[in-house]
Amino acid sequence: MKALTYHGPGRRTWGEVPNPVVRDAEDAVVRVDAVTICGTDLHILKGDVPEVTEGRVLGHEAVGTVVETGSAVRTVAVGDRVLVSCISACGRCGYCRQGRYGQCTGGGGWILGHLVDGTQAEYVRTPFADNSLHPLPDTVDNETALMFADILPTAYEVGVLSGRVGPGDTVAVIGAGPIGLAAIATARLFSPRRIVAVDLAPGRLAAAERAGADEVLPGNGDPEEAVRALSPDGLGVDVAIEAVGIPDTFELCTRLVRPGGHVANIGVHGSPAVLHLEDLWIKDITITTGLVDTDSTPLLLDLLAAGRLDVTGLVTHRFGLDEMPDAYDVFGNAAGTGALKVALFRA
Repeated sequence: MKALTYHGPGRRTWGEVPNPVVRDAEDAVVRVDAVTICGTDLHILKGDVPEVTEGRVLGHEAVGTVVETGSAVRTVAVGDRVLVSCISACGRCGYCRQGRYGQCTGGGGWILGHLVDGTQAEYVRTPFADNSLHPLPDTVDNETALMFADILPTAYEVGVLSGRVGPGDTVAVIGAGPIGLAAIATARLFSPRRIVAVDLAPGRLAAAERAGADEVLPGNGDPEEAVRALSPDGLGVDVAIEAVGIPDTFELCTRLVRPGGHVANIGVHGSPAVLHLEDLWIKDITITTGLVDTDSTPLLLDLLAAGRLDVTGLVTHRFGLDEMPDAYDVFGNAAGTGALKVALFRA
């Protein structure tokens, strides 16, 4: 089969690799019908994730059809159309029993495209299939379902829930890429007073407005004062969600938040950020970060089916699966192409 493989910083190849096979009784093999590229994949290609070894098939988000199952798989069967979650869960370890699947110590967590071969291929082996695949209803198309493999649960869990967004809050989302847009969409579920989006790209600010942001601000100039002016008393926002993954945006979030507020870091950071405790300690600021657990995926899919969650517009570019190198070029040059999420489909 063909797959996208990593060969060190800045080097990737779309070419032939062996087909995956069931190795464990809890495995399933899924034919990839739709797949996307994540910002984390770009971090890997920059060398920010040293655990990824040469020859690894990248990707951790897909929709596909089950073609083979191990003898212990019970909840999915050959022929089922499924969402391949970015997180795999053994279901037995202490963390999994708490619903903290991202921290699984039984061989799961974020492993696809990281520690085992991933989804940017014609087929993928999915460990712990019972806990890591989600059967999809016919009413949810492949493109929409792709958004629920990673960015929707990540934004909801690591951004909105960890940030404790609540009714009447003022929320700032720094970075209006796919994760930031998903944070805006899911924050609206909690009836905040105002959602402010900050980004450098006019196209992404326009997308933030479509996703439900009440105010959009350019990231150049002095967004700190502009954001503070939009809070009811000028003290800052209740929740600042960092959705970029660079030191400047994280430090901006810590300056935007009001005393007693929350900074929810979603962005994947490849370099250190300064934590100004000399300023923050007295303000009762809560800072959270983390890896998604995807325990919210069934709920989010239900909200989608009920019409309470709109993710239209997140996919801006579409390709055939064999156009993977072109899709990477477009996604990797988002500033020039205007790409948000790209989707690739089996012919």
